[in-house]
Amino acid sequence: MPTHGSLTKAGKVRGQTPKVQARERLGIIGSVRNRENFRKRFILKRVPGQNKPGQRRRNR
Repeated sequence: MPTHGSLTKAGKVRGQTPKVQARERLGIIGSVRNRENFRKRFILKRVPGQNKPGQRRRNR
């Protein structure tokens, strides 16, 4: 089966590109965020949303 180009040239472009330093990650890691959300929702029984029961102001 014929190939497109020789295998000796494989990875040529990637090897020529300069190495770029990875930037720092901002924010929290997904597993930590999921754990915090689980704690808020199921352990502390918090209700999501702006109009939470007990926090609404009564009209006068």
